[in-house]
Amino acid sequence: MTATATAHVVTRLPARQAQPHDPFTPFAQEVFAELPRADQRRWARVYLEGLLAAPGRKSIRQLAATSGLPGAALSLQQFVNASPWDWKPVRRALLRWSEQRTAATAWTVGLTVIPKRGEHSAGVHRRFVPALGRTINCQVGVGIFLAGGGRQIPVDWRLLVPGRWSDDEELRARARIPALYRERPLAAYVLGMVESLARETGALPLPVVADMSHEQDAGSLVRALGDRRYDHVIAVPPSLPLLPFAQDPADGGPLGARLLLGRHGSAVTALHGTAAGGTRGVRVLTCLVRLPGVTATRSVYRLFAEWDPVGNRPARLWLTNLIHDRTERLLTLAAAQDASATLDTLAEDFGISAFEGRSYPGWHHHMTLVSAAYAFARLSGAGHGAHRVPVCRATA
Repeated sequence: MTATATAHVVTRLPARQAQPHDPFTPFAQEVFAELPRADQRRWARVYLEGLLAAPGRKSIRQLAATSGLPGAALSLQQFVNASPWDWKPVRRALLRWSEQRTAATAWTVGLTVIPKRGEHSAGVHRRFVPALGRTINCQVGVGIFLAGGGRQIPVDWRLLVPGRWSDDEELRARARIPALYRERPLAAYVLGMVESLARETGALPLPVVADMSHEQDAGSLVRALGDRRYDHVIAVPPSLPLLPFAQDPADGGPLGARLLLGRHGSAVTALHGTAAGGTRGVRVLTCLVRLPGVTATRSVYRLFAEWDPVGNRPARLWLTNLIHDRTERLLTLAAAQDASATLDTLAEDFGISAFEGRSYPGWHHHMTLVSAAYAFARLSGAGHGAHRVPVCRATA
């Protein structure tokens, strides 16, 4: 077997000095204000600066080396893994700070799959990943983002705790998983984050946009959001059972979403933005539908899909309660759902996958700090840290 080694040749910036108009210090003070101890606030800031400035993989050793502080590696390890600080107030402060700087138009949901080698990190399990086309050993995090202006800012996270992590009390105790957190469908995680964000936000709730096209419980999320009167645009599986709005249930049973749209959809042409900043005319199939067993007036939905000329069929299928909105807006909201570029950047430049601990609180601590680093880099206008450190990688 051939071993692969990676060497880093790094040109470091001089030690960072506080400047009169440096936005980092007030940002750190605001976001970490509710940490109860001065040492926690100090190490939170050191960890955050490391995520922004350390080259390459954001390991504890790299973050500590960037700080230049004696004993930093041990202190950072203790801070993120063992210190009992509550991440929720930090996320609330980050939400408030981000809302003031983001013209958000939607709350979007994204999944991050974090490959793992061992079996002891909280929530690790074997999972088929459609994007990879194979099953891998991983943790799965669900994030909710403020989306607008071409940006998606992560403001809350959940860690899936499937299978043995839900049932094995000894395993749960070792990973410090709270008693209330058990295995649930993805829809329940998403709904929990939406309700939490609705309580914490200083603004009116925005449309919820999520890709549930590979989830069999997509219909339950649509029902739950509709019952709570949250606007939403949800990608659903082609097989999701639906009824045409005008059809009496006694006249026939439900059809799969794709088949129903093919039989009852009307074609419209909508203008949709392109990556180059222009617009193009796209063909969209759309029709009004109901979920089986739901008869309330507010449970009328619009099913729509952009036509795929290559496959000669509807592409990804979307279900929304925004039945009176223009098709152009629905397409814009659907496009906002794709958080893949943000998740890739969070993984490659901000260290989502670099967490070395095994505990449930440690994972949430790390994800909170990664989110803060990303928000600062994207919204402060400071051009801080990792993007200013040239790194040359040589692989042998």
